[in-house]
Amino acid sequence: MKSDHNSKQLSYRDAGVDIDAGERLVENIKPLARATSRDGVLAGVGGFGALFEIPARYRQPVLVTGTDGVGTKLKLASQIGKHDTIGIDLVAMSVNDILVQGAEPLFFLDYFSCGKLDVEVATDVVSGIARGCQLAKCALIGGETAEMPGMYAEGDYDLAGFAVGAVEKAEIIDGKTICPGDTVLGLASSGPHSNGYSLIRRIVESTGVDLSSPFESTTLGNALLEPTRIYVSAVLAALKETTIKGLAHITGGGLVDNVPRVLPRNVVAEIRRDAWPWPPVFDWLQRSGNVAQAEMVRVFNCGIGMVVIAASDEASRLARVLADHGETVYYIGRVRERKGDEAQTVIV
Repeated sequence: MKSDHNSKQLSYRDAGVDIDAGERLVENIKPLARATSRDGVLAGVGGFGALFEIPARYRQPVLVTGTDGVGTKLKLASQIGKHDTIGIDLVAMSVNDILVQGAEPLFFLDYFSCGKLDVEVATDVVSGIARGCQLAKCALIGGETAEMPGMYAEGDYDLAGFAVGAVEKAEIIDGKTICPGDTVLGLASSGPHSNGYSLIRRIVESTGVDLSSPFESTTLGNALLEPTRIYVSAVLAALKETTIKGLAHITGGGLVDNVPRVLPRNVVAEIRRDAWPWPPVFDWLQRSGNVAQAEMVRVFNCGIGMVVIAASDEASRLARVLADHGETVYYIGRVRERKGDEAQTVIV
């Protein structure tokens, strides 16, 4: 009787998976992860599960978690062939999110998936993740690399990650004390960060622009790939010296959609458009794509990556501390009483 199965002995390699490449990547990752170690790490990369002990200085810790990806900025990185900063974006998107509730990032884990593992590219990506963790002062303690033939086009990969942080229960920032008369500060972004890249790529495609063409002091491609700014060090330092009522990480949805997430229902953040200069990359995007002003502030951060809200008599000291820790700070508006059901962020 004829057998209906393949008589050839099949292996994982026949399925398109290179186990040796995965092992080489792990060996490359271990020293990168060790360089991010901090208090609390008990066991990191290499085991089935990582172990982390909440530092003893916390009296009543509340864990805060955030997860995110990088979106189609990955496509631009692949197009240019620059993979060593995209990992910073991955870390930034999660640590900035948990920061808005006052949390200190403790550790980070990543997920890297591809069709066929390119060890050099993956190592570049993880080196960026490790650098992001160093900037956020959190530990890279684990992750997963998934090689899935048939799921991705050649050269494509995807990234996801999550951060875990802690905040004292009595010190959680929830925006509940924000009231009319408070001051709205804005911290400068480094560029589009990791949002709006479907539109950015459409603008690049429609204009036919060469991404290697000069732009300011770099190239257009590098300007568009500038990694997301990590605000952890400055904001945590400010929290030790001043009082912050509310924080908003300006991601997809821009100022219009993100600031209301931290406001009580009875107030409005009135933001002055002329209070800060738009970085040149946003002027280029608006001009080249003929993008309406309302669409720009809804899709992009337009130069403000984090909004900080404080009492008016605390604002100048807060701005000084943030500036002393490397941030460019703008006074961008005020909080006022809401009229009826008007939008909670008004740009004037």
